[in-house]
Amino acid sequence: MASKKTKTPRYPKSHILAASGIAAALSIFLLVIPTTDVEAKKTFIPLDLEAAQIVESTPSISDELDALIGETVTLTSPIELARPAETALTSEASPLVVQSVVQAAEAKQAAEKPRAPTDWLSITVATGNTLSVLFSQVGLSAGTMHAVLGSSKDAQRFTRLRVGQVLEFKLDEQGELQSMRSKISDLETIRVDREGDKFAFSRDKIKPEVSTGFAYGTIDSSLFLSAQRAGLSHNLTMQMANIFGYDIDFARQIRQGDTFEVLFEELHVGDKRVGTNNILAARFVNRGKTYTAIRYTDKHGQSSYYRADGSSMRKAFIRTPVEFARISSRFNPGRRHPVLNTIRAHRGVDYAAPTGTPIMATGDGRVVHVGRKGGYGNTVIIKHGQKYQTLYAHLSRYANNVRVGSNVSQGQVIGYVGATGLATGPHLHYEFLVNGTHVDPLGIDLPVSDPVPQSERAAFMALSNKMMASLDQQRNTQLAMLGR
Repeated sequence: MASKKTKTPRYPKSHILAASGIAAALSIFLLVIPTTDVEAKKTFIPLDLEAAQIVESTPSISDELDALIGETVTLTSPIELARPAETALTSEASPLVVQSVVQAAEAKQAAEKPRAPTDWLSITVATGNTLSVLFSQVGLSAGTMHAVLGSSKDAQRFTRLRVGQVLEFKLDEQGELQSMRSKISDLETIRVDREGDKFAFSRDKIKPEVSTGFAYGTIDSSLFLSAQRAGLSHNLTMQMANIFGYDIDFARQIRQGDTFEVLFEELHVGDKRVGTNNILAARFVNRGKTYTAIRYTDKHGQSSYYRADGSSMRKAFIRTPVEFARISSRFNPGRRHPVLNTIRAHRGVDYAAPTGTPIMATGDGRVVHVGRKGGYGNTVIIKHGQKYQTLYAHLSRYANNVRVGSNVSQGQVIGYVGATGLATGPHLHYEFLVNGTHVDPLGIDLPVSDPVPQSERAAFMALSNKMMASLDQQRNTQLAMLGR
């Protein structure tokens, strides 16, 4: 009986080419990556003579081949595996494999290339980065980082990182840290340098040029937004509020249409403005009334602010102990208590503010009470001479170094807003007593400090006239530019 002839199956050409490419890739993989000690002595010589080199096996080559193959292919015999190697370099997949081998070798050479000792490696701080993360990124150990931070208290400033801040590292040929530096501001750069087995901290500060800046604004919403639009920094806005804080209650007296003019010190490095310093002169119009301030330094080097006529702006007490807080309850002898629901005199003023808001002493004095005081909760009481006394209640906590018998200065933080005692929410309860009698803190006429000494009045008035004329000129120029 005649035997039946088996027909050889025919595959599409694309399948045959794909199989050839895969087989070629595997062949080169076996040639490039030896599997025994004997095979490890073999070399792979590409046809491209410019790229000819001995290539050692690396994990990256295997990864490239895994990606190229994509799926498992079963070969029937070693002969079938070896046969495509004769044409490996002419298959469609071979150039990609050769290129991968060469690139892997070049990457390894670049990684092993020693860094020049004069090179600085820069890293920008990203969200969530810590100093230990940055040290790890440049290949430095935790031990090196602790050596840097332990070198001095100042060196710990490197731990206070900001997103976008740049740290620069200089490493030696062995990868050990030699120097590290960071620009803290336009005026200051900090760094550490290796000195033997230790590190030394240093600071490079640039002395800026000082010029006079000017800002004019009209309040149409809040003081801060209007000041920002006028070009005043947050620091200058706070200065202005503190200067006029004796006469103006910025928590309740600011009105739409109020205006301000400010001459201030402007700091420059080259053509770049890098900050501001003191207010030199200012004028604030509040509800139609004009207030002025001139900064004057006396012959003893003490600086203070006076009105344009030489009278002191500084009163014995500032009007409000919490900046820009909202008044939630006023002085009222017949008020119904919100917790006890009984008619109970409210002998002070309540300032609603978030928990933790700083509370300032309204005048110089001596602390006579720190601790719990019934419904007041955590309370601080300050005595100011023989006549005046102030009370601050419902504090969440006290400031450091505030204790019975300690002296405090006007504007010094003595505690923080809270809701201890009989309080329905976080606020400061503030009382003002004169000769032991409660008075309305918002209605009392506050005593003032001394004016410019008579012996220096002529010098002050010359400065005052100059500054007020400059305010007038700058304001008129700006209004003319705005077409008003």
